[in-house]
Amino acid sequence: MPLPSQQGNPVTQAIKFDRIGGPEVLYSTTVEVGRPGPGQVRLRHAAVGLNYADTYFRNGTYPVPMPSGMGVEAAGIVEALGEGVSQFAVGDRVTYTGFTNTLGAYSTERLIDAAALIRLPDGIALETAAAMTMRGLTSAYLLRRIYPFKAGDTLLLHAAAGGVGLIVSQWAQLLGLTVIGTVSTEEKAALARAHGCHHTINYSHEDVAKRVRELTDGVGVNVVFDSVGKTTFEASLDSLKRRGLMVCVGTASGPVPPFNPHMLARKGSLFLTRPALADYIADPAEKAELAGEIFGHIAAGRIQIEINQRYALGDAVQAHRDLEARKTTGSSIFVI
Repeated sequence: MPLPSQQGNPVTQAIKFDRIGGPEVLYSTTVEVGRPGPGQVRLRHAAVGLNYADTYFRNGTYPVPMPSGMGVEAAGIVEALGEGVSQFAVGDRVTYTGFTNTLGAYSTERLIDAAALIRLPDGIALETAAAMTMRGLTSAYLLRRIYPFKAGDTLLLHAAAGGVGLIVSQWAQLLGLTVIGTVSTEEKAALARAHGCHHTINYSHEDVAKRVRELTDGVGVNVVFDSVGKTTFEASLDSLKRRGLMVCVGTASGPVPPFNPHMLARKGSLFLTRPALADYIADPAEKAELAGEIFGHIAAGRIQIEINQRYALGDAVQAHRDLEARKTTGSSIFVI
């Protein structure tokens, strides 16, 4: 519920930061929301997504002007419309994700451009939407835009027990792909296998590239989805088949060190890309198509969303600590 205001405008609890650093730079404050301007809506959040990308804003990997809000994904109810907004009505259930255009999601209520919003189908709960809009759209472009996957192809998936990993594994199974997932514990391995991973590799004590070669009869995989970065980059390249594709999705362990592109030739004329979700949802028609695919799978029960961590908004510091310590599995949300 919105906090009271003497001026008649709702007051939101918001998490902000005014310097880069660790989780401790996050702080809670209250801000008067105000009235939506042209093209905006006032949105009351029901749940807010916690994503690893949030830490990139906080630690300066993605620079933003200070002070800044935190978070880029949430779901809620439209409370008021600004001038010119005709595609939504008060009471509509919506979700959103983005980049700097949606920064400020860690809040109970906010103003946001209507163009960033996606109307939710009746079969998708608000908490589910907050837990999967970024992860679901990321999974959608990875599986439907990055590479022409066909049944029988093999995929190496790092962080297979994470939010994106669990969605990708389930969707890949629907496409007839063989998924090899990396994890850090046996508990995460069991979770990944339960969601469609055919094989798991515990990188804590197994040589990833060697094990991949064993599992693929020495051939290697068609594609690697690597969200870890620095510590897995070379093993990922060594896991690819000739002319395979390396997809650098994130840098949880730190950025990939500089390298000579000739290395790609030496390892089998490999391809490499570093995509960003923003470039795959910039076109409204493509965004709607990708959203329709993932929402359709979830509404039909073909893909399950695992919300394994729930936090209060005021616990943002602890939530970021848990995320960076790799204590989380599946999706994490703040419940408003």
